[in-house]
Amino acid sequence: MSKAFVKESDQDDEEEFGAPPIPPGVKNYLTPEGHQAMRSELLNLIDNERPEVVNIVSWAASNGDRSENGDYIYGKRRLREIDRRIRFLTKRLDLAEVVQPSVHFGSDQVFFGATIEYENQDGDVLTVRIVGVDEFDPLRGKISWISPVARALTKARVGDTVTLKTPHGVDELTILDVNYPQD
Repeated sequence: MSKAFVKESDQDDEEEFGAPPIPPGVKNYLTPEGHQAMRSELLNLIDNERPEVVNIVSWAASNGDRSENGDYIYGKRRLREIDRRIRFLTKRLDLAEVVQPSVHFGSDQVFFGATIEYENQDGDVLTVRIVGVDEFDPLRGKISWISPVARALTKARVGDTVTLKTPHGVDELTILDVNYPQD
């Protein structure tokens, strides 16, 4: 059967882009920056990249034999990738709920969008920001709100010590500072 007739599932899109699934019945919480980045990527794909690839594929198809035409074959593959990414971004943005972390500016309690400085029981001081599932970037200190660390820190206050269960045992995290962006 031709691949054109096989329905691709939403989960295939999530797996391809390395995105963790959004828990059932929950909105896709995003910071304003994360929402804007996803929206910009979607618009760029629709307005710029896709039309360019369509033009290349049309030009390559007009050259005749498509079976050995690298521009045509690669262009069609790239077009499928772009369409899959557009579908993924559209679905994620449809579920999106933008949360303004600045409403908590000045608070010492941890909520979505907070930047938290904490110390673990080994004495290491770490700084993380709690962001949406589609925004997480551990190398830049951005952790998803569904991650175990974020769940342990959420609703705690400066000075509180929370318990985090890890594969290596239990870790105690002491919150040193909580910051929110100002509008």
